[in-house]
This record gives sequence, structure tokens and C-alpha cells, in this order.
Amino acid sequence: MILDKFKLNGKVAIVTGSSTGLGQGISLALAEAGAAVVGVDYVPSPDTKKAVEAFGGRFLEIVADLMTIAPIPDIMAKTLAAFGRLDILVNNAGIIRRQDAIEFSEKNWDDVMAINTKTVFFLSQAAARQFMAQKSGGKIISIASMLSFQGGIRIPSYTASKSAVAGITRLMANEWAKFGINANAIAPGYMATNNTQALRADAERSEAILERIPAGRWGTPADVQGVAVFLASEASDYVNGYIIAVDGGWLAR
Repeated sequence: MILDKFKLNGKVAIVTGSSTGLGQGISLALAEAGAAVVGVDYVPSPDTKKAVEAFGGRFLEIVADLMTIAPIPDIMAKTLAAFGRLDILVNNAGIIRRQDAIEFSEKNWDDVMAINTKTVFFLSQAAARQFMAQKSGGKIISIASMLSFQGGIRIPSYTASKSAVAGITRLMANEWAKFGINANAIAPGYMATNNTQALRADAERSEAILERIPAGRWGTPADVQGVAVFLASEASDYVNGYIIAVDGGWLAR
């Protein structure tokens, strides 16, 4: 049955930024599909854990600050100690800083690039090494953005970081596909998450955004769940190095 290819029974997934928003939605989706989920965030993820365990899923909570790569070995060690393997990595954690380019600070640049790009690469590297050691292949899913394709305004480091996510996703696919590792990314559109709270609170800006989206609404974490399960599953075994937009049609305009 074709639907069997979407099942994740027996798989183990790490999802960063698991406490709220897209990371929470993806964690729930992977767990519902059968995977054990390791949720990583700089704060606890009690709501995610409760929701996963409510339908009999398995969830390991790890609190770690991904602004540096220092926690990566511990994240991997705790995952393997709890579940004995790793099959899926979702690089979702990220931040955004808004400031005019002419005034943009070095700190705003460095902070965003650290978590959105550096940690994404080195956590992917750690996961790939585990996949290769297991000789089992694996799935790497990173959260890109419409800003992987466009320039945006007042978010120089975010644009740079998400363009980098698209680039390193393709690079990882080029180098690691021969090991059965699929590296892909999801590019969400304007989502109703913490990162867009200020935009949604600005009635004029929100209206301008909605006018540009053919679907006529902000996206939700539920909108990325199906794509995440697809990319994490056997159904996507021949999809590699691709950035899938989930944007209500924004990029089609």
C-alpha cells in the first residue's frame, strides 16, 4: 500500500525548536506517523511532550541553547542513549532580527547566522555521521524560507542565513546521497508563529501581506506537517537537494 511508505514506525527523529510553532507541529506530525521524537529547544517543551504522549507517542525533551554548536555532542549522546539510533533530523530552530540594513548591527548579524546557519550545518554533519555509522541512510530536513529565494527588507542576516540553508541543503545532497541520506528543505511562507507576531499585529502590514498571498490567509504549523512527514519518510527516497515552498502561493505571484 502506498500509504505504508509514509509510516515512520521504528524511526527516531530530532526536531529543533520543538516548544512552539512549526517545530511543535512537525514534532506532533512525526510522532503521529510513528517516530520517536527528540525535541530540542532553549526552553522546555512541556506542551509538545504532553500532546505527543497523549496519543501514545514517545518524546524525549532536551533543553539546549543552539546559539552555539557546543550542545551537539550531548544531544546526539542523549538521543542514542534513549533510543539507540537516529533516522531523521529536522533543523527548525531559528531566529530573526529586524533592522534597516544601513544600521544593522554586527550582533544581529552574528546571532542569526550562528543558529540559522552554523548550527544547522554542524548538527546535520553530526546526524550524517550517525547515519553513515548505522549504514541505514537517513533524512535531513531544514527549514528554509521564502527569503531563500527573495531579498526581503530589514532582515539582512535572516535573508543571508536562509539563502545559506538552501545552498548547504543542495551541497549535502550532492555529497551524501550516495550514502542513502536525503537532504531537503521546507520553505514556509508567512506563518502565524512567534517570528511573525509583530507583523500580524501591524494591521497595515498584515493586510499588505495577505493581499499578496493567493490563499488569502496566514499559514499555520499544520500546513507544514504533511510535507515534513513526506520528506521524513520512504515516500521521498528519490527527492534530494530540493526546497519545497509551503507558502499559499506567495512565490507564484
